[in-house]
Amino acid sequence: MELKKQPVVQKDKPLGLYLHIPFCRSKCSYCDFYSLPNAEARMDRYVSVLSRHLEETAKYTTAHRVDTVYIGGGTPSYLGVKRIKALLKTVYKNYRVAPDAEVTMEANPDSLGDWRAVRALRRAGVNRISLGVQSADDGELRAVGRPHTFAQAEAAAAAVRKGKIGNLSLDLIYGLPGQTMESWQQTVERAAALEPEHLSCYGLKIEEGTPLWARRDDPDLPDDDLQADMYLWCVERLAALGYRQYEISNFAKPGYESRHNMKYWTLGEYAGFGPGAHSDLGDVRYAYVRDLDAYLQGVEQGGDILSENERIPPRDRDLEYLMLGLRTADGIEKRTFEYRFRLPFAPIQAVLEKFRDTGHAVETEPGRWRLTPTGFLVSNQIIVQVLDALAQEKIRREQAAADRDYRIDREYPAKM
Repeated sequence: MELKKQPVVQKDKPLGLYLHIPFCRSKCSYCDFYSLPNAEARMDRYVSVLSRHLEETAKYTTAHRVDTVYIGGGTPSYLGVKRIKALLKTVYKNYRVAPDAEVTMEANPDSLGDWRAVRALRRAGVNRISLGVQSADDGELRAVGRPHTFAQAEAAAAAVRKGKIGNLSLDLIYGLPGQTMESWQQTVERAAALEPEHLSCYGLKIEEGTPLWARRDDPDLPDDDLQADMYLWCVERLAALGYRQYEISNFAKPGYESRHNMKYWTLGEYAGFGPGAHSDLGDVRYAYVRDLDAYLQGVEQGGDILSENERIPPRDRDLEYLMLGLRTADGIEKRTFEYRFRLPFAPIQAVLEKFRDTGHAVETEPGRWRLTPTGFLVSNQIIVQVLDALAQEKIRREQAAADRDYRIDREYPAKM
């Protein structure tokens, strides 16, 4: 008797969990994330509903092992230690969490000043803190509605260390209203003096619908040229301080790259929970409604809480591979691309060779391409040209296939 070959089921596939905490003390003028000030009365209900959602979803992840957990927001530290502990208890009870999992919690300096709270978070599983510092200049912080001072940021960093969490990341923003090159340099230097393992340095984006949008033509805002100078100086200075740039906006000491964020950039699997959270799990990309009340009611009553839901087979992720890979320092690789997507790399390489000649791209080893720091500055334009080259190649191949089928039909007409 011939036995049928059984499909191989991969066990322990790595999975990241993202828990969105949509509460904050106040809304910053540039913030486009889904977050709500003055909603403290719904915190307990939200923790209960989020825990229920985590429990209900766990049965779909039995082939996975969770190797990263990211608690983002909003301001997760504003939720309070007791509620964060309850959420992590739910995660550890319902999911197979790797012993060395990276567990990150975002925090604002004004709500993370007590080292005892940090110690309690560490004991609950948190081993990485991402602190929203943004600037070392209190005037710049006030200009965008940040609810803290830099002195509070220093105190929070000290609390993280005293609480014995050994992986600290600081978020900084360049291009803030009134910011100068000198003040940006002071921000970077003072942040680096806190000796974080990781730094994220973002250019200010003025999103439509935010309070800052009305000030988008304000002469107080650094222009594109100044922002570019700020970015390039930052890249060079952080490299001198021992931080490796591994993505457009992210820098880390060796071994401290954000494992969770790398999932987004390398097409890894992750499951998000909470209003506005996105997921990419089992070849399906989906997102939940950006509405706290709709999310609460939907989970409680078993209603539909999806705002997006799209199946994307692995072979159809060629655009994502290129677009996300070119954001990273590792870049994209010819052999990997051609093997995964069964498409030629030559049209893409032709574009990258053109940008190599202008100093915007580099071939770090045969077949592997990445953007340079100046290339990162104009990455959107480069990526558009790369994707356009791929689209033209697909059109050419489709037309060639259609012509071939037409010739076959002419030469071997079907019998009536």
